[in-house]
Amino acid sequence: MTDVHRDVVLDIYRLGIATGNATFETEPPGWDSFTATRLPDHRWVAVDADAAHLTVLGWTACTPVSDRCVYAGVVEHSVYVHPDARGRAVGRLLLRQLIASTEQAGIWTIQAGVFPENTASLVLHHSCGFRTIGTRERVGCHHGRWRDVVLLERRSPIAD
Repeated sequence: MTDVHRDVVLDIYRLGIATGNATFETEPPGWDSFTATRLPDHRWVAVDADAAHLTVLGWTACTPVSDRCVYAGVVEHSVYVHPDARGRAVGRLLLRQLIASTEQAGIWTIQAGVFPENTASLVLHHSCGFRTIGTRERVGCHHGRWRDVVLLERRSPIAD
């Protein structure tokens, strides 16, 4: 993912936000803020190379969970797929690429918080080796409604 992908990445993020079940965010941030918080070596886009022109189908990126050195190997990630590309294993492709890049960098844990209503995301994460740690009940108010968040993590079998 580079600056070239800015508009489509933020548009896919906006479409995910619009579902009401992807994030507590209500608007995507500006590009400078978006890129400043995501690790540059672990940001990926999936493109459709068969199209007349390259079309971005989805993206994934991660952020450190803390700046404390003890958590240097723990990140939280996001994965978003354009509505027109759902059901094509784009999310799985992106998540596997993120897992490979983070393991190569020595990151030992990837975590995610998913609304329980987002069953497709839960299935995706479990299929890629994430396990459910638990549910944070009523952790945040979203559009006037208190929401639970399922906490998932994947511990690398090779990075430590």
